[in-house]
Amino acid sequence: MDSLFFHPKMVHLPIALGVLMPLVSGVLVVAWWREWLPARGWALAVLLQAVLVASGVVAMQTGEDEEDRVEEVVSHDLIHEHEEAAEGFVFTGGGVLAVMVLALVMARRKAGLPLAAVATLGTVVVLGLGYRTGEAGGALIYKHGAASAYAQPGGGEAAPAAPEHDDDDEHDDEHDDEHDDEYDDD
Repeated sequence: MDSLFFHPKMVHLPIALGVLMPLVSGVLVVAWWREWLPARGWALAVLLQAVLVASGVVAMQTGEDEEDRVEEVVSHDLIHEHEEAAEGFVFTGGGVLAVMVLALVMARRKAGLPLAAVATLGTVVVLGLGYRTGEAGGALIYKHGAASAYAQPGGGEAAPAAPEHDDDDEHDDEHDDEHDDEYDDD
């Protein structure tokens, strides 16, 4: 995959999960407490948090891969601020994951549910760190012009050109004109 677009695509999954996890884990903790779901239902929270952490690690790696190129346009200090925020987000997410796993392992004991509640509070912290990470990354792009590191001279984009003809598109301009005439009478 072209690394030019890989980091921007990868960052959305961990950030989205960071937003969703307080809600998901909160609902699961309440369902466990009220006995609407068996304790093993907590495994869903563990799985989603593991995806958050794993995709966050991949997003950090893809960001590292692009760092030198972006440093040609944006100061190292601004990039480092985003990198530090991302590390805090992912490492704290990993800590919350560890507590979630412990809660799942201890699900049949009294300590399982309180550990799950603590992990749920931890997801709120992860949400805040994810916001900070996204805000720093967005500032790099929209305020400091990091995306210009990928622009071609003359204002063109670095993305490959679209094919001139799409085989799935069977109609032509004459066909479009016929339909346009139908609406002109109204």
